[in-house]
Amino acid sequence: MQALAALGIVKTTNYYDTFITASPDCEAQAGKTPAKEGTIAARQHALLLAHPYRYTSDDLLFEVYAERQGIETADSEGARTTFFAKPQACLRTSPLVGQFGWGLHHDAEGKVAAYGVETERYRQLAGDPGLKVAPGMRRKRA
Repeated sequence: MQALAALGIVKTTNYYDTFITASPDCEAQAGKTPAKEGTIAARQHALLLAHPYRYTSDDLLFEVYAERQGIETADSEGARTTFFAKPQACLRTSPLVGQFGWGLHHDAEGKVAAYGVETERYRQLAGDPGLKVAPGMRRKRA
């Protein structure tokens, strides 16, 4: 799939050395666990907290999609290519940053971890001059 991405056939949502802050209109004062089981937010949250820096953005988005669609591991490569053949929204649109009070750090390899807005690590990453800092997308138009 990386070869296809290099040709521009498959789109990517990966960020590198970037911190996505909670959206400017996010009302959460601390990182909250999404209450509704099985939602995209709940699945992203569970995977990121259980496995920090394991997934790239692309990996996370596809893992959640495949799980929700019941795609088997044997079918995943073809399904992944099909999934990314169409542009996908990046994690700046994730409900985790939009309503649940999480920031998402993408390291030099593009691997992602989540930090609640109330944490010292969130504040450190948001102020790190070595990172690109991008706000999560607003949920409502200003």
